[in-house]
Amino acid sequence: MAIDIQLIVDDADLAEQCAQWRSRPFVALDTEFMRVDTFYPIAGLLQVSEGERAYLIDPLQIGDWQPFAALLQDSAVVKVVHACSEDLEVLLRLTGSLPAPLFDTQLAAGYLNLGFSMGYSRLVQAVLGIELPKGETRSDWLQRPLSPTQVSYAAEDVVHLAAVYRALQARLSEEKTAWILEDGAELVAGLGREVAPEDAYRDAKLAWKLSRAQLAVLRALCAWREREARARNQPRNRILREHSLWPLARTQPDNLVSLARIEDMHPKTVRQDGEFLLELIRQAAATPPAEWPEALPEPLPLEAASLLKKLRAVGQQEGQKLEIAPELMLRKKTLEALLKSGYPDGPYQLPDSLRGWRRERMGQALLDCLATDGDTA
Repeated sequence: MAIDIQLIVDDADLAEQCAQWRSRPFVALDTEFMRVDTFYPIAGLLQVSEGERAYLIDPLQIGDWQPFAALLQDSAVVKVVHACSEDLEVLLRLTGSLPAPLFDTQLAAGYLNLGFSMGYSRLVQAVLGIELPKGETRSDWLQRPLSPTQVSYAAEDVVHLAAVYRALQARLSEEKTAWILEDGAELVAGLGREVAPEDAYRDAKLAWKLSRAQLAVLRALCAWREREARARNQPRNRILREHSLWPLARTQPDNLVSLARIEDMHPKTVRQDGEFLLELIRQAAATPPAEWPEALPEPLPLEAASLLKKLRAVGQQEGQKLEIAPELMLRKKTLEALLKSGYPDGPYQLPDSLRGWRRERMGQALLDCLATDGDTA
């Protein structure tokens, strides 16, 4: 199919188009970016379609993103994306704003029970009967000029996204559409709730095995790694590898030889940051007990697996009733948080992560399931 493609390469043209897009009920958005050895994604191209043509914005030539940020924040215009977590990072980095309201076509496919976590090509094939070319997914989007194949690929992607949205929208109930937008708002809120570097240790592997004194060291290491990754614009593992964090906090080496022997410790890290790391560990190890982090909860025991299965069944049954992909109903992390609130004997509390329609429709059923299990134990 021949696609009308418009290139946007200056601020005035972008501002003019943004004003036009804000009069539309929706715009489809896509991004092409590079993220091989950087912490932050580097935008190579932004694509927009209102369903009629493809607009390709060259971020290397745009200086004023305010009109685009205003479009992203315009509550009257639905922003359509597919599997958008990295696209959201690109948009936030470029414009300082995130899109709202947000409609993710991958989520919509799950709400229509077409499939869970469907790739974009597969969804386009399922909904539009069109097979997309795969040739440019790994190409260099920072090269200039872009090749004709790259331009065609980027334009097709976003025009088909608009068509997929219209087709899915026609099949969705008003209630399900509201739920998809609710999930989209949660995605945006999640990205907006950036974890403070001082709290990064909570997600480190095996952190729960450490004493409170060792956690003080882990906290310092993780906070330093997070700040350095952002400051140097390098992946976290390029600064200090994930598998080195726990043994560093546990053994607390005090010389470069011991540091180099730590599991998965990269020689470049020892050369570049070794002395600093030793001093950081020494200072963190001297943290007064009153300032140690609280001990982290242990993972649920293996015996809890059968209870998790029962809780998951609550979501699966509701999913069957609503004709929604069962994987979309209840997240494993949410169910684990529910169990951890009172395992093994209760009482249990619904976690904050169980929000919106899921809490309304399944919250009480989950608590009833746990109460029944307690009665029959």
